[in-house]
Amino acid sequence: MTSGHGPRTRVGVFGLLGSGNLGNDGSLEAVLGYLRAGHPEADVDALCGGPEVVAARYGIPATRLHWYRGEYRTASRARAIAAKGLGKLVDAVRTAAWVRRHDVVIVPGMGVLEATLPLRPWGFPYALFLLCASGRLFGTRVALVGVGAAAIGSRPTRTLVRWSARLASYRSYRDDLSRDAIRAMGVDTARDEVHPDLAFALPAPPASAPSGPPGRVCVGVMAFHGGDDDRARAEEIHRRYLDGTIRFVRALVEDGRPVRLLTGDGVDAPVVAAILDAVDSPLVTAAEASSLADLMEEAAAADSVVATRYHNLVCALRAGTPTLALSYAAKSDALMARMGLEEYCHPAREVDAGRLLEQFRALEKHAAQLRRILAERNLAATRLLERQFTTLTAVLFPAADHDHAHARQETP
Repeated sequence: MTSGHGPRTRVGVFGLLGSGNLGNDGSLEAVLGYLRAGHPEADVDALCGGPEVVAARYGIPATRLHWYRGEYRTASRARAIAAKGLGKLVDAVRTAAWVRRHDVVIVPGMGVLEATLPLRPWGFPYALFLLCASGRLFGTRVALVGVGAAAIGSRPTRTLVRWSARLASYRSYRDDLSRDAIRAMGVDTARDEVHPDLAFALPAPPASAPSGPPGRVCVGVMAFHGGDDDRARAEEIHRRYLDGTIRFVRALVEDGRPVRLLTGDGVDAPVVAAILDAVDSPLVTAAEASSLADLMEEAAAADSVVATRYHNLVCALRAGTPTLALSYAAKSDALMARMGLEEYCHPAREVDAGRLLEQFRALEKHAAQLRRILAERNLAATRLLERQFTTLTAVLFPAADHDHAHARQETP
């Protein structure tokens, strides 16, 4: 980055941002916090899924990621299929033109190199490939920062992800599993670093250990239908997950516990409605969180959290609240292990309400010890992310990094 009176560095942020997924938006918020604190002279804008939301919420100019507005709906009629195909060609030109106007483009966190949830190769994987290829073509530095990755069964998706990773100027990951997955795809990861999820850079609410009788339990739910390779069994997987979760919530209510239902994406609303309808108790209420900060506040006010979505888990752990994961992918297990709670994982595909209740009671029995562990792990995560942002400055803004180093040398 230039300093003084030189030209302002043009920084773009890219991804499915402003599209209803709170985890994606929280990752963006963390990166914007880094840019505003460390590089206030940068001109920042976005190419994203929900430009109106991003512009209104974060105060940066934003452009729609896809020319065709029905991109993530399944096309069935000939006209829709033709429009979608045309959109791919138009998007190649639009993406290249957008990338060319920037010095740096950051993809903030998110599971952009994985397919742990259903994903079509010509959706976001194609968009990410266009971004990284355009960056290489025009000399724009593209950084995949704190991203998630996983083994991918679909060959077209895997090919697009592999080439996106290869063409990026900088890569870092949110866990070792992600780096291992990209290495297994044939990408040289020798210089790639692993840091905690970007959401751990967001401010945490004040810690407050519960006192008095057992209090609220937050249950984070998800419209879970399995992964990209489970499409044939999707409804069966969802029904089993929902039935097990309902039985667990009902057991909590029978114990007199208030239950607060959390989500992390707009698509989770029907799951909340189904639980409220099935349990039908005033003890069960639904939160209306619009950000990761809201989710952290909910988690901080609870005695404990049981959650499915990855960033529901991140928020609960960041808030320092004892947490049990309904794990749907290895990334959730890795997160829990990083934070010292590896014993408290339960498979989302095979929810056993009785076993889940046993694990929950063990979690609450050891709550005081777990809160101490989480306080230590959160401190370590914050320090590691400070190192991540220092590295990012050196790689993406070398002029600014040189100026900062020179200033330090001149300081008596």
